[in-house]
Amino acid sequence: MNWLKVIYTYGRLIKFSHTIFALPFALSSVILAHRQVPVTKGKLLWIILAMISARSAAMGFNRWADRVYDRMNPRTSGRPSVTGEISAKALITFIAISGIAFVLSARMINPLCFYLAFPVLVFLLSYSYAKRFTRWCHLWLGCAIGLAPMGAWIAVTGDFSWKIVPLSIALMTYIAGFDILYACMDVEFDRRTGIFSLPATSGVDKALWISSLLHTVTFGALLVTGALFSLGFTYYAGVAFIGCLLIVEHRLVSPSDLSRVPVAFFHVNSVISVSLLLSILIDRVVSGS
Repeated sequence: MNWLKVIYTYGRLIKFSHTIFALPFALSSVILAHRQVPVTKGKLLWIILAMISARSAAMGFNRWADRVYDRMNPRTSGRPSVTGEISAKALITFIAISGIAFVLSARMINPLCFYLAFPVLVFLLSYSYAKRFTRWCHLWLGCAIGLAPMGAWIAVTGDFSWKIVPLSIALMTYIAGFDILYACMDVEFDRRTGIFSLPATSGVDKALWISSLLHTVTFGALLVTGALFSLGFTYYAGVAFIGCLLIVEHRLVSPSDLSRVPVAFFHVNSVISVSLLLSILIDRVVSGS
């Protein structure tokens, strides 16, 4: 068996490259929490493993739940879960292993993370069925992924703080906003198959407007985060850059031209999340804390 090929196939299955959207937000939370409680390298590794395994379980479950729809959709018909590269049995095994890895990672971090791991995992997996009954499934996804900064904070400090909530709101609205953009590519398919998505149920025009509104909230939440943690010029310069990127993202997409959605979705968003992490990291280094 070619293990590199197997790893690559599972990476394609769960779109491992998309980890870059949320992981930088979680690591940003770790940096902010480190100011209050120093984080060890060991704990940092467990946090990263928890993030990756939780996402892997959720994405794997999504592929399992959507395999019938994916087979009918030309855009997704090449996924390993559809082509037979990964069988349903292998997929379920992958989901189970990822879920167990998440729970065990949480256990290694602290008791509170361990207790919270179970409801969090259920919430993450439940997103896969949200689009069966609500047009606000994008917010469901955003809320699920938006837990990452709060989870990272609890992992480092062992306690919850309202100070980290704006960063979670930023991630929640950022994810929900660009998931709406992504859903614009499947409008006709979603309408034919009865899938609830905002573009399919409310129209692309309204969906793009709501996406813009959500990303405006993202920008505002990042400003609030800076104020709560007394961050400096470097951070706000980074947030200004992120604001410009969000504007570019929405200028790339219009109801009459959705051809550039993939560019807006992956390339622009990956720069946004990395920019946030770097701006917080540099700000903390410059301030010496």
